[in-house]
Amino acid sequence: MSKKVELEQLLTAAPNTIDLQQHNSVDALHYRLPTESCLGHLMASPKYSATDLQHHNGRHFINITQSPWAPTAKAKLLKWVLLRKSNTWQVDYQQALTERYSRMQSLPQNRPHANLDDWQVWFVGHATVLLQIGRYNILTDPVWADYVSPKQGLGPKRAIPAGLALEQLPEIHAVLLSHNHYDHMDLATLNWLHQRFEMPIYTGLGNGYYLPKHFKVMEMDWWQSAIFKDLKIIYTPAQHGSGRGMRDENAALWGAFCIQTDQDYCYFAGDTGYADHFKDLHRRLGAPRLALLPIGAYAPRELLRYMHMNPQDAFQAHLDLQAKRSLAIHYRSYQLTDELRDQPEFDLQQVLKNSSKLMGPFYCIQEGRKMIV
Repeated sequence: MSKKVELEQLLTAAPNTIDLQQHNSVDALHYRLPTESCLGHLMASPKYSATDLQHHNGRHFINITQSPWAPTAKAKLLKWVLLRKSNTWQVDYQQALTERYSRMQSLPQNRPHANLDDWQVWFVGHATVLLQIGRYNILTDPVWADYVSPKQGLGPKRAIPAGLALEQLPEIHAVLLSHNHYDHMDLATLNWLHQRFEMPIYTGLGNGYYLPKHFKVMEMDWWQSAIFKDLKIIYTPAQHGSGRGMRDENAALWGAFCIQTDQDYCYFAGDTGYADHFKDLHRRLGAPRLALLPIGAYAPRELLRYMHMNPQDAFQAHLDLQAKRSLAIHYRSYQLTDELRDQPEFDLQQVLKNSSKLMGPFYCIQEGRKMIV
């Protein structure tokens, strides 16, 4: 079976297709939320006490593979952040919303009797994915915010509506929170989800500091695991960083997640540069049934290569993992960096043209679409 035919079958399996115009008013649905003000995070200076971790130097967490950044490189990065043109994509949000609302769309359903081997995956947007593994519904880095920043009206603005409105979600059983950057830890969305579902949130060490105390937060170290119902959740290394202000650089841990069943596992890479942790993961756990790999937010390359993968890096990670399938994430929704909006997908397709036909496929799908894995 060709990859094109397989993808068409994956995306057209929609037994619960409905006409949204006949069921909901678009005004009553939340495809985005106002950003919750958390200006206090800008001056927060949490201290995590760790004396026995190789990836903590006594002051803050560190990557396994240290980047050769010099102070001059950090100064260049700060200058780029302050001076870059941050709104050049020219996307009409309202038109995108109208187009999404007007078309027939399959929506996720609760599946209380689904077999644990029955997987469905919905790409919501950016790093937000709804994983339906058997009867369990898990969200990765849920972000419906207007602006990924500490205040509404500041920072990168949502370019397109989320692929699903919050009201269209099934019951959420757990959230995986890779780290605390604003485009991954969104307080407005987490509050909305907690009020509706009161689900546990799995995240890295130190990230609970930034979340409301009434949340059910499970902090984890790299390679630490937790049992959730019939699943095993493992927090694994990534090459990245953390921080929400000027005084908390790398004060909390960042990472990725593996969600294991008895037979398979799904890998969510979170946000990461390319490093040896992909090969290490394969050595420890084997090939994932599905890998969610970031492909965007990579330009200018000389400043961002140690923090974010480009499509070539993501393809190499796909090979290192020997993933049976990979799905591209972390692109299109927010203009975080300098590449064109469609450049990550275009570049990935160019890489895939020269790849072996025997390797597992690497998909890009539109927000709101489903894959059966």
